[in-house]
Amino acid sequence: MAQSLQYPPPGFETLSLDEKIEYVGSLWDAIAESPEAVPVPEWHREIIQERLAEHRANPDAVKSWGEVRQELERKYCSRG
Repeated sequence: MAQSLQYPPPGFETLSLDEKIEYVGSLWDAIAESPEAVPVPEWHREIIQERLAEHRANPDAVKSWGEVRQELERKYCSRG
């Protein structure tokens, strides 16, 4: 049975933003150590199946990671 936890945890509000981000990152790392224990909602599985079906129907309609990265860099890093 899950226990009720105080939110936010004691002392969290006194942390700097960087410390809060580090804290949350460490929580995520702890969860990620056991990915098999993380439940996957059915709607996630449905989206994956849809996307796989789309890919199988048109496998040439893909972009490499390099292409995607270049697009993102042009869009978000070329400001100024």
